[in-house]
Amino acid sequence: MQFLVYILAYPLLWLISILPFRLFYWFSDFVYFLVYHVIGYRRKVVRENLALALPHLSDAERKVIEKKFYSHMCDMFLEMIKTMSISPEEMERRFKVTNLDLVLDYAKKGKSVILVASHYASYEWLMTINPKIGFQGVAVYKKLANPYFDKLVRKIRSKYKTEMIETRKAIPTMAQNQRDGTLSMYGLASDQSPKLDRIFHSMEFMGVEVPVHTGAEMLAKKYNLSVIFANVKKTGRGYYEATFIPIADNPKDFPDFEITEMYLKEVEKQILAKPEYYLWTHKRWKHRVDS
Repeated sequence: MQFLVYILAYPLLWLISILPFRLFYWFSDFVYFLVYHVIGYRRKVVRENLALALPHLSDAERKVIEKKFYSHMCDMFLEMIKTMSISPEEMERRFKVTNLDLVLDYAKKGKSVILVASHYASYEWLMTINPKIGFQGVAVYKKLANPYFDKLVRKIRSKYKTEMIETRKAIPTMAQNQRDGTLSMYGLASDQSPKLDRIFHSMEFMGVEVPVHTGAEMLAKKYNLSVIFANVKKTGRGYYEATFIPIADNPKDFPDFEITEMYLKEVEKQILAKPEYYLWTHKRWKHRVDS
């Protein structure tokens, strides 16, 4: 059945990917209408999250953000499909990096890094920077239940030679790369809620005390990896700009959990600047400490 679903869906995904951009975003508008107005996908979760994270705004102001978020979410996931056929030249025009020299300096020093990002703007298109960075790009991701769609997602995300590894393979991969002397940049999006059996630290995030992922910091200290944050902004429909922000060059010099808190403070700045570009459908605050 999983294979049947895949072979039925794949031709449609390919057709979507080759649409001219004007038609592509008209189609995204149609998908937004279905997802938001007809299906109401996770609308209750989104409203609860917005109320928790942005209590200083009125209901009307949060409603505007809610609608903008759903429109952006549809754009972003369709843009991942667009990656199947988009040319490198077009991608270069649509996803820019303001300070690539920062990353290239780490490569010159022979220092591998962890690139922490958030589920904000176009975290999917961050994969496209791999040919420019002087490292082996490695993205840590959660495997999909459908093996055929999982293979497709890995293929799409690996188009720019980024190596995709499951979460459980992160430590063995880092250990092997360190033994081999392979310079690598490991990408992790660590702003969502951790599993209950992996809670080691809680902090205030968007004004709410919640458990947080500490894996990126743990790995950085274990393998002496510098930590940088990818601050991605949406500059127009289908256009993004990334700026790298240093978090910790020598992670072992930092007290436990300080790097994690520094990273999440950067995520907060992103959200407060333009909250409509954060992925509000995730149940980020489901394990809040005061619940």
